[in-house]
Amino acid sequence: MAKKTTCPITRDQFRAKAKQVPITIAGQQLAADVKEFSTGSLGWYLNGKTTIEIDGVLVSVQIGLNLTIVGSKELPRDAAAPAPAEVA
Repeated sequence: MAKKTTCPITRDQFRAKAKQVPITIAGQQLAADVKEFSTGSLGWYLNGKTTIEIDGVLVSVQIGLNLTIVGSKELPRDAAAPAPAEVA
């Protein structure tokens, strides 16, 4: 069985230091935004549209890109917030 990859950073490090990642598609500069996915994984996400030329014809394409840090899903989650005190 393959050994699991351990994420080399913490969630706090990711939140404090991760920045947008520049992505170039068909010569167009885009930016993937920092994202904490609902699965618990950390990474970057890009969603949008652009055009790509095929044989002189521009075609519209939809972009969906996830960049996921391997092993980040297994990082400890934040401690649960304390429950609000009841008003007597």
